[in-house]
Amino acid sequence: MNSASPYLHPIEIDPADIDFMGHVNNASYLSWVQDAVIGHWRSRAPAEAVARHLWVALKHEITYRRPTFLGDTAVAQVLLEKVQGARAFYETLIRRGEEVVAEVRSSWCCLDAETRRPTRPARAVIESFLSGK
Repeated sequence: MNSASPYLHPIEIDPADIDFMGHVNNASYLSWVQDAVIGHWRSRAPAEAVARHLWVALKHEITYRRPTFLGDTAVAQVLLEKVQGARAFYETLIRRGEEVVAEVRSSWCCLDAETRRPTRPARAVIESFLSGK
């Protein structure tokens, strides 16, 4: 059972994120999710696991709910849903206060930092993420 607590990653909206329509460009959301998921790994994994493993995105599916604007205060709420072998599945909600502005489901692959080949993270490390400990 996954009883992990969400990881909260603050988002800084930069003027370069704003598109011709006056709101955050869709591509910026991908950058935010990548920063948030990698931040989640680095903040909770032991230093030796962070040094041994790299994570690369395989797929992102984004549902945009509301536009986001320069000056908004936003946060990414990251939740690791499950890990299967070298793959991890995340749900990330981009929030402005209590309002969800985007929902992102993504899959990631764990790579050995030296060989750049897929590898399974240690079971104890993954269990600590999923149990919230």
